[in-house]
Amino acid sequence: MKVQLFTIALAALTLYSCGSTQNTNTMENQNATSNNEISGSYWKLETLEGKSISDLQDNDKEIGFTLNDKENRITGFSGCNNFFGTYTLEDGNRINFSALGATRMACPDSAFNESEFLEVFNLADNFTINDDMLQLNVGKRAPLAIFKRVVNDEPIVEKYWKLKTLEGKPVEMAKNQEKEIYFMLKSEDNRVTGFAGCNTILGSYTLEKGNRIRFKNMGSTMMICPDVAVEDSEFLKIFQLADNYTINGDELSLNVGRRAPLAVFEAVYFN
Repeated sequence: MKVQLFTIALAALTLYSCGSTQNTNTMENQNATSNNEISGSYWKLETLEGKSISDLQDNDKEIGFTLNDKENRITGFSGCNNFFGTYTLEDGNRINFSALGATRMACPDSAFNESEFLEVFNLADNFTINDDMLQLNVGKRAPLAIFKRVVNDEPIVEKYWKLKTLEGKPVEMAKNQEKEIYFMLKSEDNRVTGFAGCNTILGSYTLEKGNRIRFKNMGSTMMICPDVAVEDSEFLKIFQLADNYTINGDELSLNVGRRAPLAVFEAVYFN
């Protein structure tokens, strides 16, 4: 009788352990799914407190954010300033954001209320995703804000473009040049980064249908480098003029209208 009772108890314990393991695995899988759905993409703001922001966004850089699941960090753009912080995900699509930090640019002409937007992250405690639309919510109330996933599948994005020719003339590195001239378009925050021969360059960009491209707020550091092959100002002028691009294999041309290319670049791949 004792042996029979022990066998029943052991079987019950085994079933309970298996059930607990299955529940734990299910919860972990749900968390992984939620994290995969919301992280890694750039979420562009569509509505704030039920109001469309399309008529308020006067900056070429789209208002929104990205979640980095490797570091649990949030970075984004709030209309004038960049912001950053951390976040945590819990069961049931629960989400919490830390107190956010931000740059301190002043944009007096902006019609968009940055503080109202950033308050969304202070209040939000859960999210829902339907197709490519994300809602940040507090409790079961109407969404605080709705975002749309930005899909950057253009072949020009996230590639290292090395300068080959400028205004039809081949470009080679000068002996005193630190590294080759290049630029990259980063999908996160629509940033431009690169090197102009002497100085690091930075700015923002937008892509439109028909291989249309616009660069904005292009600038550089202020190093002085004598005897370089290409003046920084010559290279930056390309971004001021270019309004479209063409790609043929691993070759990119930045153009203005239908004229001959302003500059030609070659994609470089790193192992």
